[in-house]
Amino acid sequence: MPGIERAPEPTAHGADAETVGTNGHHLPHTLRRDILVLLRQLGPSSPDQLAARLHASRTGILQQLRALEAADLVARRPERHGVGRPRHLYDVTPHAQDLFPSNYDGLAAGLLAAIDEVGGDHLVDQVFSARRSQAASWMRSRIAERLPAGASLIDRVRELAVIQDEQGYIAQAEVTPDGTIRLVEHNCAIFQVARGTTRACDAELALFSEVLDADVVRDSHIAAGDRCCTYRVSSRIG
Repeated sequence: MPGIERAPEPTAHGADAETVGTNGHHLPHTLRRDILVLLRQLGPSSPDQLAARLHASRTGILQQLRALEAADLVARRPERHGVGRPRHLYDVTPHAQDLFPSNYDGLAAGLLAAIDEVGGDHLVDQVFSARRSQAASWMRSRIAERLPAGASLIDRVRELAVIQDEQGYIAQAEVTPDGTIRLVEHNCAIFQVARGTTRACDAELALFSEVLDADVVRDSHIAAGDRCCTYRVSSRIG
């Protein structure tokens, strides 16, 4: 997802455009985003503090805080400050982390480079092999839970597409007019890693073949400049 950027002129009115976190939350690009960024920077803050820093009305800030609280992106706690009713301080919750920038691709690429430096190609291959084995075990278990024994190949491909879609690949299964079964991934969720080494994509190809117990051929490849990754799936002969 795109990283959070400061809006140039925060206002109490939401914009039409929205951003979506990996947990499914939708946030306008204006005041709510600015509130989250400011809470991340300042820590627990009162509506008055937020209103002053964002040059917005207290009413507008409270309205957005309530919406963020309902989405479990911010939480409030009371704080005593003399006599009278306590004031409430707001802060981001762990669920809001999905809406902030991350660099998992960079971390993974850096780790692979470090593994290569320590143990060379052989150790990198071992790491990908171990990872493929773990993923295959989990995927087979997931498919077995959702499909009956002896499920057709297209049903298995469809379930694999659901799994890949959940992992961020924007995946779907399709059957062409001539009966060819295809798995299509419209996004590469590990693009930085895939661009840096062919091992990631080679491991994915082997993983699909293993999980589906089928022959899988890659026809197009995002890392090679294509618009999507397309896999042609067919039953094994013999």
